[in-house]
Amino acid sequence: MTLQIETIPCLSDNYAYLVHDPVSGETVVVDVPEAAPILDALDSKGWTANQVLLTHHHFDHVEGLPELLKHHAAKVVGATADAHRLPPLDIAVAEGDTVSIGIETGHVIDVSGHTVGHIAFHFPESSVAFTADSLMALGCGRVFEGTMPQMWESLSKLASLPPQTTICSGHEYTQTNARFALTIDPDNPALISRVGAIETARSKGQPTVPSVLSDELATNPFLRAADPAIQAHLNMTGADPADVFAEIRLRKDRF
Repeated sequence: MTLQIETIPCLSDNYAYLVHDPVSGETVVVDVPEAAPILDALDSKGWTANQVLLTHHHFDHVEGLPELLKHHAAKVVGATADAHRLPPLDIAVAEGDTVSIGIETGHVIDVSGHTVGHIAFHFPESSVAFTADSLMALGCGRVFEGTMPQMWESLSKLASLPPQTTICSGHEYTQTNARFALTIDPDNPALISRVGAIETARSKGQPTVPSVLSDELATNPFLRAADPAIQAHLNMTGADPADVFAEIRLRKDRF
């Protein structure tokens, strides 16, 4: 990984990220749930925020931005489709567009579903993706604005990234996600092992985010809707994976 990533806990269970290129000295902030911990981290590192990448409009990802901008003259980047309800953007982007940190290029991916206009940022050279509330550790965001097929399509895009990709998601929801995952995929040894590790980490106050895509592919039920064991467990053998995903998401909503 060429980029340095700092995970910043914010609010009660959010994460923001500092992304620093040690060659150019450029630093990017991904989402701004609140300003104070981000400003503290920037100060402690001696870094200056040059850009802010916003994934979606929900308040717990943007409400700290005005205060951050009082201290750092950063360019704000967000989705064209979300521009009407995001803070003012300097650069509006859509799927297929790119952003840069130093000499490294990041690719914008439309991951609508949780919201319409949610985007993720993938930096292939450093094998990292900032997915916020689309793909999460052992979970995915609730489908508030989009449709279930749309969310499945978005998750499928992220699932197709290289397995070694680090997934930087937006919340510390992993422990609850793990308990739910066991109701969907109870005989998966990789999941059982991961749940134990998560319980241990949280008992020590340690974060479970970021995660690695290979672990999500092996254990995250929202990526595994085509798995025969999961389909059999749900009495949906042979069903369209998009329909299986929808059933899993609805069960999580009631969990």
